[in-house]
Formats: sequence, C-alpha cells, structure tokens
Amino acid sequence: MYIDTHAHLYVPQFDDDLEATVQRARERGIIKILMPNVDLDTIGDMHRVEQEYPDICHSMMGLHPCSVSANFESVLIEIEKWLNQRYYLAIGEIGLDLYWDKTYYEQQVEVFKIQVGWAYDRQIPVVIHSRESIDEILAILEHLALPGLKGVFHCFTGSLEQAKRIIDLDFQMGIGGVVTFKNGGLDKVLSQIELKRIILETDAPYLAPNPYRGKRNESSYLAIIGQRVAEIYQLTETEIRQRTTENALALFSSLNQPKP
Repeated sequence: MYIDTHAHLYVPQFDDDLEATVQRARERGIIKILMPNVDLDTIGDMHRVEQEYPDICHSMMGLHPCSVSANFESVLIEIEKWLNQRYYLAIGEIGLDLYWDKTYYEQQVEVFKIQVGWAYDRQIPVVIHSRESIDEILAILEHLALPGLKGVFHCFTGSLEQAKRIIDLDFQMGIGGVVTFKNGGLDKVLSQIELKRIILETDAPYLAPNPYRGKRNESSYLAIIGQRVAEIYQLTETEIRQRTTENALALFSSLNQPKP
C-alpha cells in the first residue's frame, strides 16, 4: 500500500478522466491521496474531489507562496475561516518561492510564519513548498523553534547538509519524480539518509517520473517512484511501500482516524 502525500487532483488537467485516474491509483495500491490547497480559487474544487472520493482523497488548507500578493491579509482571513469550519489534516501548501518572482518575498515570509503558527496551535503538520528557498525556510523554522511542530519539505531536492538540518527539526522530506531523473542527484543524498525520514509523493499533475517526464503526472505513478527508492536503499519495493506508508501515517496521524 502506498500513500501519495501530495497531489493536486482537483486541477483542470484531471477534468476529463478523474474517475479513471483515481481507479488507476487504486489498482497500483494507492490507499490515500493527500491534496494540498493553493489559493481561494482552488478550495471549492478540492472539496468537491474529496467529497466524490472520501475514502481516498483528503484535503489540506493553506495559501501557496506563489499566490501571495499585496492583499494577503484578506485572503488569509478567508483561509482561516475554512480552518475554523472543519478539520484538515495539514496546513499546506505553504512556504516560500524564490524561483518565479521575488516581488512579494517579505509578504511570503509573513504569510508563512502566520500559517506555521496556525499549524502549531492546531497541532497538525505543515506541508512546505521550498523552491529555491530551503535555506531561508530552515532559518525561519530554526528561529521560531516551535517544540513539537511537524511537517514535510515537499518535493525535496536539496543537499545532504540541508537534509540534516531538516532532520534536526524532526521534519520529513517528500520524495517525488525527480528521484527518477538521470541527473537529479537525489540518489546521492538519499543513500545517506535514514528511510524513516522520507515520505513519497507525486505532486500530480506536475513532475512526472521517468518514463513519463514532461507529461501529466498522476498518483498511480507513485509506484515508479517507489521502485527507484527501493533501488537506492537496496530494499524490496514491498519494504518501501510498508515503511514509507508507516512514515506518512506517523506524520499525518489523523489518517488513522475516521474523518470528523
């Protein structure tokens, strides 16, 4: 059994074949698909997918750093209203993004800190987007020093030094399709990290693993990622399935309970 800890099944790329996509995931042993939110516009579609597939799809709530703008305060008010209305398994997808546009960097930092505070107060994990910003996020979390805060650095592609700092914070690393890329470099880092520190994800519809690189990603491809991780750790795929699922269930502990 696998858990896809990060997939955006509610985006338009799945409008024509969502049911078939979910069925393929089930057939490949995917038992849970965790869906991070992006902004106010994605909430309705995310909830719709969760309602259609309540046994397998689970929602998070948060504001993506690429959606942060000058009016972030009003957006966060609406996000927090949702958090106060129902249960979400994590605050996400949150973080910093220094790849596309640095215009609202200071606002991204403020929004990130606010949402980390929400997670800490509610004792649920954070799911962190850290494109070109791992060191900046680590510095913030190390400074905040919130005891017991849990989370994952989604789509981790960092260095061994960064991985060690993440481990020191007692966070997980989300491993996706990049691990299958020929020159991705993740194999060299993972070979020096304990398996208990990673969880698996697809980030569907983005970052499809080889041999589907450049095409639409989907949750069923998690098995391909698992196969590559098994090679790196010199374990069977069955062991990778079991142990990464245990890791995901430990982080997202509410998955062990019926939905409220």
